[in-house]
Amino acid sequence: MKSDNVKCGMQQAPHRSLFNALGMTKEELEKPLVGIVSSHNEIVPGHMNLDKIVEAVKLGVAMAGGTPVVFPAIAVCDGIAMGHIGMKYSLVTRDLIADSTECMALAHQFDALVMVPNCDKNVPGLLMAAARVNIPTVFVSGGPMLAGHVHGQKTSLSSMFEAVGSYTAGTMSAEDVEEFENKACPTCGSCSGMYTANSMNCLTEVLGMGLQGNGTIPAVYSERIKLAKHAGMAVMEMYRKNIRPRDIMTKEAFMNALTMDMALGCSTNSMLHLPAIAHEAGVEINVDIANEISSKTPNLCHLAPAGHTYIEELNEAGGIYAVMNEISKLGLLNLDCMTVTGKTVGENIKNCVNKNPDVIRPADHPYSATGGIAVLRGNLAPDSCVVKRSAVAPEMLKHEGPARVFDCEEDAIDAIKGGKIVAGDVVVIRYEGPKGGPGMREMLNPTSAIAGMGLGSTVALITDGRFSGASRGASIGHVSPEAAVGGPIALVEEGDIIEIDINANTINMRVSEEELAARKAKWQPRTPQVTTGYLKRYAKLVTSADRGAVLEA
Repeated sequence: MKSDNVKCGMQQAPHRSLFNALGMTKEELEKPLVGIVSSHNEIVPGHMNLDKIVEAVKLGVAMAGGTPVVFPAIAVCDGIAMGHIGMKYSLVTRDLIADSTECMALAHQFDALVMVPNCDKNVPGLLMAAARVNIPTVFVSGGPMLAGHVHGQKTSLSSMFEAVGSYTAGTMSAEDVEEFENKACPTCGSCSGMYTANSMNCLTEVLGMGLQGNGTIPAVYSERIKLAKHAGMAVMEMYRKNIRPRDIMTKEAFMNALTMDMALGCSTNSMLHLPAIAHEAGVEINVDIANEISSKTPNLCHLAPAGHTYIEELNEAGGIYAVMNEISKLGLLNLDCMTVTGKTVGENIKNCVNKNPDVIRPADHPYSATGGIAVLRGNLAPDSCVVKRSAVAPEMLKHEGPARVFDCEEDAIDAIKGGKIVAGDVVVIRYEGPKGGPGMREMLNPTSAIAGMGLGSTVALITDGRFSGASRGASIGHVSPEAAVGGPIALVEEGDIIEIDINANTINMRVSEEELAARKAKWQPRTPQVTTGYLKRYAKLVTSADRGAVLEA
């Protein structure tokens, strides 16, 4: 046992005295030490129930012959952090979570880990840590929130943000907004659509790091408690068989994840997180491969915000394994990949049928023949940018219009809510990238304001920042190189004509190479927005979005 380094032998007598101080018995110390990484806190709705999940995991570990030991991980609620300086601290927590979990796991020589995350950066951060530490590890999330109900219709957080835009446009009263406010988020759990948290929890299943139902069983269902117990049991079986994260998170597993990303229509943030997780597992992913995978992968699900179904309905329809089974009919998945069940992907998804073809389209009757995410390139984004194609109105798949240029999110929101953005415009928000923000803020406020004001099918938004999974419309993010390093987005001027062709995977500004060169010669770096603390260090170390915004030493 790895934990023998802190438990066995005369040299470890001082260590044992500290375990005695914890109240541990000799019998407990004779068993494998299993770290339970608890992301429970009282500020994130998706994490308020994790104490119950952790207790269930502990019971499962103990039932299967291990000694569970809990330690914490942080988590930020993106919804609460949205639209102010707090959002600069969201993406950056991914690395803090990975680093601190690595420290705890190796400092205390755990034999295995069970990760209990739920929300946006918490899931990828712990997956990164799992790949680094590489001891037997199982994931069990806290589960998705149930959809809200307003005026007889299901709704969610994205509708709440758009309601604010509708109020600004005069199409919704303050009383209507208050009703949404009180009903949009009715339970604990990660927000109910295919937003970033649920995208990553579903892709954890696809990667093979979580048990069936990890991404879809609602937070309030007792089945979630049973899943947590089984996760505790599963990690002990992994320990006995010595199945480790890098045995599971192989290149083939990441190709499966990218394929299912397209089929499910996941958040564009997955195009930041999957490369970062793969990097920790020793696998390099070039984002350009996304278009190759998308070209042959049909989009089978239109979950909110792309459509009017929610994660709870995906669960009832058969969950992620049912979607995987549909996609496997096309020969697009590697079925030999190992998983935390000790079985292969093919063994896991066999006989997992699609119970509702209105929620999970059959492979031969998809929403579209191509996947839910597209990577674009052109003179505006030579190193790529990303759009959630499945959430774009058909009339906006090809668009051109004048640039309306803003050097921060706040200025753009003021212009949108002030009625200064009109049909046909292309809103450009820059200096919000990994370095320039710093922290690459999500732009849910401006995208929701555009949608809420009835401009979602006529206005595009481009940024070197990123988007919440709740964003919809022609929202194009992760523009690389970013403005802070002199990327072409820094050279866009008010009124430049921007040409977007999502089906052709192109994005260009109608400006000559000679003019761009002249603008580049005049360009000066912007004064750093943050000069102290963690964000200052982060800005120095972070790479571009097309590389997953990973940190370099």
